[in-house]
Amino acid sequence: MRLSHNRMLGGVCAGIAEYFGVEVNFVRLFYLLTSAASAVAPGVVIYLVLWLMLPPPE
Repeated sequence: MRLSHNRMLGGVCAGIAEYFGVEVNFVRLFYLLTSAASAVAPGVVIYLVLWLMLPPPE
Protein backbone atom coordinates (compact mmCIF):
# COMPACT_ATOMS: atom_id res chain seq x y z
CA MET A 1 0.00 0.00 0.00
CA ARG A 2 1.17 3.52 -0.69
CA LEU A 3 1.59 5.54 2.47
CA SER A 4 0.35 9.05 3.12
CA HIS A 5 2.95 9.68 5.81
CA ASN A 6 6.70 9.72 5.18
CA ARG A 7 6.19 10.18 1.45
CA MET A 8 7.97 12.35 -1.08
CA LEU A 9 5.97 11.83 -4.27
CA GLY A 10 3.40 9.08 -4.35
CA GLY A 11 4.35 7.12 -1.24
CA VAL A 12 5.47 4.08 -3.25
CA CYS A 13 8.94 3.78 -1.68
CA ALA A 14 7.53 4.38 1.80
CA GLY A 15 4.97 1.61 1.28
CA ILE A 16 7.63 -0.80 0.00
CA ALA A 17 9.87 0.04 2.94
CA GLU A 18 7.09 -0.60 5.45
CA TYR A 19 6.13 -3.88 3.76
CA PHE A 20 9.70 -5.22 3.92
CA GLY A 21 10.46 -3.64 7.30
CA VAL A 22 13.44 -1.57 6.14
CA GLU A 23 14.36 2.10 6.36
CA VAL A 24 12.58 4.21 3.74
CA ASN A 25 15.77 6.07 2.83
CA PHE A 26 17.42 2.74 1.95
CA VAL A 27 14.58 1.93 -0.45
CA ARG A 28 14.76 5.41 -2.00
CA LEU A 29 18.54 5.17 -2.46
CA PHE A 30 18.26 1.66 -3.93
CA TYR A 31 15.54 2.82 -6.32
CA LEU A 32 17.54 5.88 -7.34
CA LEU A 33 20.70 3.87 -8.03
CA THR A 34 18.78 1.18 -9.89
CA SER A 35 16.99 3.77 -12.01
CA ALA A 36 20.23 5.61 -12.80
CA ALA A 37 21.90 2.34 -13.82
CA SER A 38 19.02 1.52 -16.18
CA ALA A 39 19.01 4.86 -18.04
CA VAL A 40 16.32 6.42 -15.79
CA ALA A 41 13.33 5.95 -18.16
CA PRO A 42 12.46 2.37 -17.07
CA GLY A 43 12.67 3.44 -13.42
CA VAL A 44 10.21 6.27 -13.99
CA VAL A 45 7.80 3.97 -15.83
CA ILE A 46 8.01 1.35 -13.06
CA TYR A 47 7.35 4.01 -10.41
CA LEU A 48 4.30 5.29 -12.28
CA VAL A 49 2.93 1.76 -12.73
CA LEU A 50 3.40 1.03 -9.02
CA TRP A 51 1.79 4.34 -8.15
CA LEU A 52 -1.29 3.35 -10.15
CA MET A 53 -1.40 -0.29 -9.01
CA LEU A 54 -0.79 0.05 -5.27
CA PRO A 55 -3.87 0.82 -3.22
CA PRO A 56 -4.09 4.40 -1.94
CA PRO A 57 -3.75 5.20 1.74
CA GLU A 58 -6.90 5.02 3.82
